[in-house]
Amino acid sequence: MPASALDVEALLRRYDTPGACAAELLCDAHDPDAIAFTIIGADLSSEDITYGQLRERSEKGAAALAGLGVGRGDSVATLMGKSADLVVMLLAIWRRGAIHVPLFTAFAWPAIELRLASSGAKAVICDADQRQKIEETTAAVLVAGEQATAPDLALAPLLAAQQATVPVEAVGGNGTLVLIFTSGTTGTPKGVPVPLRALAAFRQYVELGLDVREDDVFWNAADPGWAYGLYYGILGPLAAGRRSLLLRAGYSPALSFAVLERFNVTNFAAAPTVYRTMRSKAEAAPGHLRLRRASSAGEPLTPEVITWAEQTFGVPVRDHYGQTEHGMMIINAWHDDLRKELRAGSMGHPLPGWTCTILKDSSDEPAAPEEMGRVAVDATASPLMWFTGYQDAPEKTAERFSADGRWYITGDAGKVDGDGYFFFSSRDDDVIIMAGYRIGPFDVESVLSMHPSVQESAVIGAPDELRGEVLEAYVVLADGASGNDALVAELQDLVKTQLAAHAFPRRIHFVDVLPKTPSGKLQRYVLRQRRAARLD
Repeated sequence: MPASALDVEALLRRYDTPGACAAELLCDAHDPDAIAFTIIGADLSSEDITYGQLRERSEKGAAALAGLGVGRGDSVATLMGKSADLVVMLLAIWRRGAIHVPLFTAFAWPAIELRLASSGAKAVICDADQRQKIEETTAAVLVAGEQATAPDLALAPLLAAQQATVPVEAVGGNGTLVLIFTSGTTGTPKGVPVPLRALAAFRQYVELGLDVREDDVFWNAADPGWAYGLYYGILGPLAAGRRSLLLRAGYSPALSFAVLERFNVTNFAAAPTVYRTMRSKAEAAPGHLRLRRASSAGEPLTPEVITWAEQTFGVPVRDHYGQTEHGMMIINAWHDDLRKELRAGSMGHPLPGWTCTILKDSSDEPAAPEEMGRVAVDATASPLMWFTGYQDAPEKTAERFSADGRWYITGDAGKVDGDGYFFFSSRDDDVIIMAGYRIGPFDVESVLSMHPSVQESAVIGAPDELRGEVLEAYVVLADGASGNDALVAELQDLVKTQLAAHAFPRRIHFVDVLPKTPSGKLQRYVLRQRRAARLD
């Protein structure tokens, strides 16, 4: 175990320096013959890619981007599944000192367009089966594979024609590596700039939180279009020099069981919905699976899932808590030097380099043990904290920090017990977490309002056994409109095509009026309370 993972100051000396270079830290400094990723197909065929191969291919990728005018500080988006091309081009982006903008492959054009416009992306790299989603754009479009229709560029021949002569750019610890967008309750998604120095925290979590060791077969099943998959399926393993699996196929419980068995996975991380759906298809589980470590993030785990996992995998699933703005920070760590006894319902303790507390609801003072309050990070005593604000959104940034700048307010409610165990209670905003994906209700409501039959709407999260939460919509109809099954289908399809395939409301209720404050602010919590009361 490298001492640096337990030594916060050593981590910062490596990743938070004026001369820090992402390509060097993530690729070039590692053994060129060591395997970086194993890419797995739906038929369980696989391909290994070494750090040396990553370096060679990404140097050509950097030359190709340079030829398109991409340089330091420019943005390049990716609309790609998990593949060797994705990892190669991410490193190519960072070799140019450019900024990666991840796009989730379930996004429809409006969500893609917003991110391309907000980031000012000079180029977008996409899989061939994603190309039809990209409508009119000034960004250059690179399509993975051998062929593309002009003016698009086919990635494979473009890279083959390059010479690896472009010098690598060092952006330093404060240089931005990633611009990732996170949803809120109102307004458009907010851009979160991720600086290079965040690699210190990402590596620490991989080695201490997940306890990924050199001899592990590690698989993070999360999608790299979202924070957990990008931070800890790609960036963290690269920083730590650990081999990681990338499954280039759609999710299914049976396929997940097959990957665990065929590739002898010893360390597994996934959203709770993955464990829940695997539990629902327990008959597909091989009888001899034995993981060394299993971890979960994105929403709280329920006790029955933890019990089932221990029976199936030989280890319990340890619950971890974090945010897009920080990565993981309060966790039930797996590493021997940090591991503590699991406490039912607890998300654990802060990692080294993080100081967290529960603030009173009425003031910026720490709450007493067992008192419900606001989960917060002490920015003045958390050297691994890297978030300083949202892109071009000073008002949204100010909402996250106390007036004196000391406390970062997560927007989540919880408590801490007398032994320092943190417990998540609820979000004090309305963000819905479905299958580990954060969905802003305002985003869905904005799409619903596009339909001429909709006067206004409100979207909430409803409990779901497999996904944790699903979306339900309450719709006030326009004059003369009729609420029926046909309209429900139209509204669901509208969200699928205009926002994202996974973000449509599973149920739509037609109502006469929505609950609001005297000032007209929508009260989604009232809808949640009413729904819960009907089910009691």
